[in-house]
Amino acid sequence: MQDDERLGALVSEERDMTASDFQPRISDADAPTLVLTREFIASRMESSAYVAAVHGAFEQFAQGQIDVPSVGHVRGFDGAFHIKSATGSTSPRRAVVKLNANFPANPSRYGLPTIQGVIALFDADRGSLLALMDSVEVTAQRTAAASVVAARLLAKVQASRLAFIGCGMQAHYHLAAFLAAFPIRTLACYDVDAEAAKRIAGSAMAKGLDVTIASSARSATERADIVVTCTVSRVPILDRGDVQPGCFIAAVGADAPGKHEIAPELMHYARVVPDVLAQALVMGDLHHAIDAGTMRAEGVHGELADVVSGRIAGRTHEDELFVFDSTGTAIADLAAANAIFELACADAAAPRFRLAA
Repeated sequence: MQDDERLGALVSEERDMTASDFQPRISDADAPTLVLTREFIASRMESSAYVAAVHGAFEQFAQGQIDVPSVGHVRGFDGAFHIKSATGSTSPRRAVVKLNANFPANPSRYGLPTIQGVIALFDADRGSLLALMDSVEVTAQRTAAASVVAARLLAKVQASRLAFIGCGMQAHYHLAAFLAAFPIRTLACYDVDAEAAKRIAGSAMAKGLDVTIASSARSATERADIVVTCTVSRVPILDRGDVQPGCFIAAVGADAPGKHEIAPELMHYARVVPDVLAQALVMGDLHHAIDAGTMRAEGVHGELADVVSGRIAGRTHEDELFVFDSTGTAIADLAAANAIFELACADAAAPRFRLAA
């Protein structure tokens, strides 16, 4: 084609376009930033929505569609700050950064939550700040959702006996999530804080469960089908003889290198499924088992994404004992933040502002 013919073709193509073809496209980046409080989020996102979002995110992670950098740790006084982040490569491409403060003495000393923080959701193509959200509700909900996602694949289908070691805020979120997913009939709970155990017991009884406040961790867990450990312990609180064959343990508390809930011998005896292997090797109960010489990284059953995607089988017989080493991952934060953002965008009541105004 000669130059004049090529120019004519281009002019012809341009005349076929309408005026709207030349207007800027509306995108995430054109919208003001949403500012979402805990109350706003809690009133609009059900636990089932978190479970669906987290399940889908681990499927995407299995396909290489979510990138998760290492966790950042910043020292505080009587606590610490954790920075978790992730980027999704599927449309719309977004990135999440969560900064959480974890100060275990807050409730007793200051009447403040142990966990405080903020989640920032960004447009990953343009860098625009899409939303800022309180992280307390999101962290608690997505943690419970990850436990349910794992339990649906690793626990007995008809699991009915639930046990909590640690009865703080996270236990309440796990109670709601597991009641929606399993035919739970009984709850045994234990906490060094007797009042915390009484509070979760009251909530469970109000939901029709048969509840026992146990005198020790072992007496709470020895007959349980599902055990959730959600403590701030730095020494093991569950050993091999504390649970029955066929039990599923969601070990939620070891979300920092110094925390430790599951004894190395129990980890050795169980099939271990971490949320993210690289993270569990640094800050989960798995790294304590490896340090003790009872496990090697090659000995894990597989990551949660492997089981969710079907690359590795979940439970195959009744007597298998599983430990879900839940260190808390930005995979789930990204999924939850995306789901909340989509709801909030359609809600005229969602507060909005422009940083550059």
